[in-house]
Amino acid sequence: MGYPTIYPTGVTLYDKDAAWNGYTLFPTPKGALLIDMNGREVNRWAGLAGFPNKLLPGGSVFGSSGARGGSAAYQDQLDLLQVSWDGKVEWKWDHTELVHDEGREPRYMARQHHDFEREGSPTGYYAPGLDPKTDSGNTLILTHENSYHPEITNQLLIDDKIIEVTWEGEVVWEWRAADHFEEFGFSEAARKSLYANPAMRGEAGGDWLHVNCISTLGPNKWFDRGDLRFAPDNILFDARNANILAIIDKQTGKIVWKLGPDFAENEAVKKIGPIIGQHHLHLIPRGLPGAGDLLVFDNGGAAGYDAPNAIAPDGVSAVHRDYSRVLEINPVTLEIVWQYTPVEAGFMPFSDGSKFYSSFISSAQRLENGNTLITEGSDGRLIEVTPDHRIVWEYISPYFKEFAPGFATNMVYRAYRAPYSWVPQVPVPEEESIAPIDVTTFRVPGARDDVLKVTTVDGVDPNKQSLTGTDDDEFGGDASDGGKGDAGDSGAGAGAGAGAGGAGESGSADGANGSNGSNQSNQADQADATPDHADFCMVRLDKDDIRNLSAARKSDGGLFGKSGGPKITYTL
Repeated sequence: MGYPTIYPTGVTLYDKDAAWNGYTLFPTPKGALLIDMNGREVNRWAGLAGFPNKLLPGGSVFGSSGARGGSAAYQDQLDLLQVSWDGKVEWKWDHTELVHDEGREPRYMARQHHDFEREGSPTGYYAPGLDPKTDSGNTLILTHENSYHPEITNQLLIDDKIIEVTWEGEVVWEWRAADHFEEFGFSEAARKSLYANPAMRGEAGGDWLHVNCISTLGPNKWFDRGDLRFAPDNILFDARNANILAIIDKQTGKIVWKLGPDFAENEAVKKIGPIIGQHHLHLIPRGLPGAGDLLVFDNGGAAGYDAPNAIAPDGVSAVHRDYSRVLEINPVTLEIVWQYTPVEAGFMPFSDGSKFYSSFISSAQRLENGNTLITEGSDGRLIEVTPDHRIVWEYISPYFKEFAPGFATNMVYRAYRAPYSWVPQVPVPEEESIAPIDVTTFRVPGARDDVLKVTTVDGVDPNKQSLTGTDDDEFGGDASDGGKGDAGDSGAGAGAGAGAGGAGESGSADGANGSNGSNQSNQADQADATPDHADFCMVRLDKDDIRNLSAARKSDGGLFGKSGGPKITYTL
C-alpha cells in the first residue's frame, strides 16, 4: 500500500492514563536508545548495536560492539556486552568460535544473532518478581555455526546453535538445530525444496531455519498442573524461514511441543491459520495478564518450504500473506485468546490490510496493565494497544540509515518497555498526553485548504457521499461514517487506524472502534440497517460478511474467528 512521503516522527499520540508508563529501549543506527513516554531521549549508548538491546534493572544495557564483515558472514555479532549507564563494559562474551575469515587474522567471536536471555528473566522483559540478574548468572545465547548435514542438503548450512554461558565465561550447555531435523515435521515436498535450496546466502551458506528468538518458559501454570513439556527451564524458539514454533526439552534436547510447519494438521491448527515468518515467540511470564499463553508477532510476507508453486517456483518461501498479526495463543488448546490484526486496527484485510504489516523483524511485549507493546519493525513504528485494541501510544523512529544507494530505512528490530524504577539515574519524567492530530485538516506549511467553489449538479444529491466501486446505497451517512469527520471517527484521527482514539478517551470497545460511545441500542439499529452487500473492486461482501467483519473487529476473535466467534466467509 502507499506510504506518505512526509509524515511525523517521534511520539504521535499518547494517553498517559491508559498507557503503561515507563521507558522504551530500542536499537537505532546511532546506538541503543532509551526514550520516555513523550519521546525525550533519556540516554543513547552511542554506537552500541543491538540484536536486540535489552535493559537491566539499575540502568545497564545489553548490546554489541559490531558485526562480522565479509562474504562469509551472515548476521554474526562480534560480541555480546553488558554495558553500564555510563558506558563501562560490565560483562562480555566473544568466545563462541575462533573465526578464520579470508584476508584477516583469526579472531574469537560470539557469532550471536537475534536473541539471548540472562538468568532470572524468562523473556528479557519486565515481569513482577522475575528480574534478570545483573552481576551474576548464566546467559542463553543464540549463535551461528557452519556445518554440513547430507540428510538436509549437500550445501553448507548456517545452523542455529544455542549455548549457555556462565558469568565467568564457561559454556555449560549446547544445542544444535540440525541434530533434530527429523523432529521438525517437514513434508516430503518441503524436504525436496529444502535440499535443493536451504535459503542460500552465498558463500555464508544456507540459512535453512533462521531461528530468531529464544526464551525459557519460566514458572508457569501448565507445569504446575503436571505438563512436563512446560518445565520452566525448557526453551521456546521459532524458525522464521520454516514457519516452525517449538519447545526444546532442556534435559534431553528433544522437541516436545511444536506448531507448524503444517498448519492444516488438525482443526485447532486450521483455526489459527498459517503463521508465516514469525518473530519474538515467547510465553507470557507469570505475573502479567495472559500468563502462560504464547505471544508471537506473525509477520506474514513469505516463508516456509513446500512444493514449488506460482509464488515460489523453487518451493522456498512458499507460503505468503500481505499483512501481519499479533497472536496470543493457549499452547494447550491452541485457541487464539487475543489478537491484533488489520481487522482490529480498523483495516479491511483484502483492501488495505497491509497498513498493519511488517514482513520481517518486529515483536510484541505484554505489559503489566494488560496492554501490549507492538514493534511494527519494518517502518520503525511502535504502538501500545489496549486489550480492546485502542492505540494509546505511538512512536515513529526518526533514525534513518541508507543501507544501499537511494534506499533508507528507519526499521526497528525489537523494542522493550521497562518500569521507571529500572533507571534510578534520572528522576521520573513528567508525562503529558498527546491528542491525535485530525489528519483531515492537518496541512504542512504552504499547503492550502481553501474551498474556492462547490458546484451543485442537476439531478445529483449534493449531500451524497460516494465511494468508488460501491453502490449508492452502500456505506452512506454523514461525516462520522467515514467522511471528513472528527479526529476520533473511523475515517480520520491519527492515521493509525480507527483504533487510535483520542488521548483521554474512555478506552471502551465502542470508543476504540470509532463509534464515539454509541450504545447497544444504536448498534442494534445500525445492524438492522446493514446493506445487503458491499462491492470492493474484486470482492463482494454479503450482509452476513459485513456484520461479521464489524463484529470481529469488536471481539477477540478477529478475522479468523475464535471458537464460537464470528467467521468471515468472503472469497477473493
